[in-house]
Amino acid sequence: MGSIVQKIHHVAYRCKDALETARWYEKHLGMKLVLSIAEDAVPSTGEPDPYMHIFLDAGMGNVLAFFELPTRKPMGRDENTPAWTQHLALQVDSMETLLAAQARLQTAGIEVVGPTDHALFQSIYFFDPNGHRLELACNTHLPGMLEALDKVKWDMLEEWAQTKKAPKHAAWMHDGSYKEMFK
Repeated sequence: MGSIVQKIHHVAYRCKDALETARWYEKHLGMKLVLSIAEDAVPSTGEPDPYMHIFLDAGMGNVLAFFELPTRKPMGRDENTPAWTQHLALQVDSMETLLAAQARLQTAGIEVVGPTDHALFQSIYFFDPNGHRLELACNTHLPGMLEALDKVKWDMLEEWAQTKKAPKHAAWMHDGSYKEMFK
Protein backbone atom coordinates (compact mmCIF):
# COMPACT_ATOMS: atom_id res chain seq x y z
CA MET A 1 0.00 0.00 0.00
CA GLY A 2 1.30 3.47 -0.84
CA SER A 3 1.20 6.29 1.65
CA ILE A 4 -2.20 7.86 2.14
CA VAL A 5 -0.50 10.99 3.53
CA GLN A 6 -0.14 13.95 1.17
CA LYS A 7 2.00 16.12 3.48
CA ILE A 8 2.23 17.24 7.09
CA HIS A 9 -0.71 19.58 7.66
CA HIS A 10 0.89 21.07 10.77
CA VAL A 11 3.06 20.09 13.69
CA ALA A 12 1.94 21.39 17.09
CA TYR A 13 3.93 22.02 20.26
CA ARG A 14 3.14 23.69 23.53
CA CYS A 15 4.47 27.17 24.24
CA LYS A 16 4.77 29.30 27.37
CA ASP A 17 3.50 32.52 25.77
CA ALA A 18 1.84 32.57 22.34
CA LEU A 19 2.55 36.25 21.65
CA GLU A 20 6.22 35.94 22.60
CA THR A 21 6.52 32.75 20.52
CA ALA A 22 4.95 34.29 17.41
CA ARG A 23 7.18 37.35 17.67
CA TRP A 24 10.33 35.23 18.28
CA TYR A 25 9.75 32.99 15.23
CA GLU A 26 9.02 35.98 13.01
CA LYS A 27 12.04 37.95 14.25
CA HIS A 28 14.62 35.14 14.19
CA LEU A 29 13.37 32.80 11.44
CA GLY A 30 11.12 35.04 9.33
CA MET A 31 8.13 32.76 9.94
CA LYS A 32 4.93 34.81 9.69
CA LEU A 33 1.91 34.29 11.93
CA VAL A 34 -0.88 33.05 9.63
CA LEU A 35 -3.67 32.10 12.05
CA SER A 36 -4.68 32.44 15.69
CA ILE A 37 -7.47 30.37 17.23
CA ALA A 38 -8.70 30.61 20.83
CA GLU A 39 -11.32 28.46 22.54
CA ASP A 40 -12.54 27.81 26.06
CA ALA A 41 -13.07 24.09 25.37
CA VAL A 42 -11.19 21.47 23.35
CA PRO A 43 -13.18 20.87 20.12
CA SER A 44 -12.28 17.16 19.88
CA THR A 45 -13.13 16.25 23.49
CA GLY A 46 -15.36 19.05 24.77
CA GLU A 47 -13.06 19.31 27.81
CA PRO A 48 -13.05 22.79 29.34
CA ASP A 49 -9.49 23.98 28.79
CA PRO A 50 -8.94 27.49 27.43
CA TYR A 51 -6.13 27.82 24.94
CA MET A 52 -4.55 30.01 22.29
CA HIS A 53 -3.49 28.09 19.18
CA ILE A 54 -1.16 29.88 16.75
CA PHE A 55 -0.01 28.81 13.31
CA LEU A 56 3.24 29.96 11.67
CA ASP A 57 4.24 29.73 8.02
CA ALA A 58 7.23 27.39 7.72
CA GLY A 59 7.41 27.74 3.92
CA MET A 60 6.13 25.66 1.00
CA GLY A 61 2.78 24.96 2.69
CA ASN A 62 4.34 23.71 5.92
CA VAL A 63 2.87 24.99 9.17
CA LEU A 64 4.30 25.04 12.69
CA ALA A 65 1.71 25.51 15.42
CA PHE A 66 1.79 26.15 19.16
CA PHE A 67 -0.70 25.93 22.02
CA GLU A 68 -0.57 28.24 25.03
CA LEU A 69 -2.40 26.53 27.93
CA PRO A 70 -2.71 29.07 30.77
CA THR A 71 -4.64 26.85 33.20
CA ARG A 72 -2.19 23.94 33.04
CA LYS A 73 0.94 23.36 35.10
CA PRO A 74 4.05 25.00 33.61
CA MET A 75 5.41 23.08 30.67
CA GLY A 76 8.38 20.82 31.11
CA ARG A 77 10.12 18.24 29.01
CA ASP A 78 10.57 14.48 29.10
CA GLU A 79 13.43 14.14 31.58
CA ASN A 80 14.15 10.59 30.36
CA THR A 81 14.95 11.85 26.86
CA PRO A 82 18.17 13.83 26.23
CA ALA A 83 17.59 17.46 25.18
CA TRP A 84 19.34 16.86 21.82
CA THR A 85 16.92 14.10 20.76
CA GLN A 86 13.55 15.74 20.26
CA HIS A 87 13.90 18.60 17.82
CA LEU A 88 12.35 20.19 14.78
CA ALA A 89 14.62 20.43 11.73
CA LEU A 90 13.85 23.19 9.25
CA GLN A 91 15.49 23.27 5.82
CA VAL A 92 17.22 26.36 4.44
CA ASP A 93 18.27 26.89 0.82
CA SER A 94 22.04 27.35 1.11
CA MET A 95 25.10 27.37 3.33
CA GLU A 96 25.12 31.15 3.03
CA THR A 97 21.61 31.29 4.49
CA LEU A 98 22.59 28.84 7.23
CA LEU A 99 25.67 30.80 8.25
CA ALA A 100 23.81 34.13 8.10
CA ALA A 101 21.09 32.69 10.36
CA GLN A 102 23.75 31.45 12.77
CA ALA A 103 25.30 34.92 12.91
CA ARG A 104 21.91 36.63 13.46
CA LEU A 105 20.97 34.20 16.22
CA GLN A 106 24.31 34.60 17.98
CA THR A 107 24.11 38.40 17.69
CA ALA A 108 20.70 38.17 19.39
CA GLY A 109 22.33 36.28 22.26
CA ILE A 110 21.01 32.85 21.29
CA GLU A 111 23.48 30.00 21.82
CA VAL A 112 24.07 28.06 18.60
CA VAL A 113 25.81 24.70 18.15
CA GLY A 114 27.39 24.02 14.78
CA PRO A 115 27.56 23.96 11.91
CA THR A 116 27.66 20.19 12.21
CA ASP A 117 28.64 18.19 9.12
CA HIS A 118 26.28 15.24 8.62
CA ALA A 119 27.64 14.51 5.10
CA LEU A 120 24.14 14.75 3.59
CA PHE A 121 23.57 18.14 5.15
CA GLN A 122 25.12 20.74 7.42
CA SER A 123 23.11 22.03 10.35
CA ILE A 124 23.03 24.35 13.34
CA TYR A 125 21.12 23.77 16.57
CA PHE A 126 19.54 26.17 19.08
CA PHE A 127 16.55 26.48 21.42
CA ASP A 128 13.43 28.62 21.08
CA PRO A 129 12.10 30.55 24.12
CA ASN A 130 9.96 27.54 25.08
CA GLY A 131 12.91 25.18 25.34
CA HIS A 132 12.19 23.39 22.04
CA ARG A 133 15.36 22.43 20.19
CA LEU A 134 15.46 23.62 16.60
CA GLU A 135 17.77 22.67 13.77
CA LEU A 136 18.36 24.60 10.58
CA ALA A 137 19.69 22.28 7.89
CA CYS A 138 21.17 22.84 4.44
CA ASN A 139 21.39 19.89 2.05
CA THR A 140 24.98 19.28 0.91
CA HIS A 141 24.86 15.65 -0.25
CA LEU A 142 27.03 14.59 -3.15
CA PRO A 143 25.99 12.32 -6.05
CA GLY A 144 25.72 8.70 -4.96
CA MET A 145 25.28 9.33 -1.22
CA LEU A 146 21.51 8.88 -1.10
CA GLU A 147 21.71 5.76 -3.26
CA ALA A 148 24.43 4.27 -1.00
CA LEU A 149 22.27 4.86 2.07
CA ASP A 150 19.20 3.45 0.36
CA LYS A 151 21.03 0.16 -0.28
CA VAL A 152 21.84 -0.39 3.41
CA LYS A 153 18.85 1.11 5.24
CA TRP A 154 17.09 -2.18 6.01
CA ASP A 155 20.31 -4.06 6.80
CA MET A 156 21.23 -1.34 9.27
CA LEU A 157 17.82 -1.40 10.90
CA GLU A 158 17.80 -5.21 11.17
CA GLU A 159 21.31 -5.23 12.71
CA TRP A 160 20.29 -2.50 15.17
CA ALA A 161 17.17 -4.45 16.15
CA GLN A 162 19.36 -7.43 17.03
CA THR A 163 22.35 -5.74 18.69
CA LYS A 164 21.30 -2.22 19.78
CA LYS A 165 24.78 -1.15 18.63
CA ALA A 166 25.40 1.33 15.83
CA PRO A 167 25.86 -0.54 12.53
CA LYS A 168 28.88 0.64 10.55
CA HIS A 169 27.30 0.49 7.06
CA ALA A 170 27.22 4.30 6.84
CA ALA A 171 30.02 5.29 9.22
CA TRP A 172 31.31 7.44 6.36
CA MET A 173 28.64 10.03 7.19
CA HIS A 174 30.40 11.24 10.33
CA ASP A 175 33.99 9.93 10.11
CA GLY A 176 34.83 12.21 7.19
CA SER A 177 35.64 9.42 4.73
CA TYR A 178 32.72 10.47 2.52
CA LYS A 179 34.96 13.26 1.17
CA GLU A 180 37.07 10.61 -0.57
CA MET A 181 34.28 8.15 -1.34
CA PHE A 182 31.95 10.57 -3.14
CA LYS A 183 33.89 12.96 -5.36
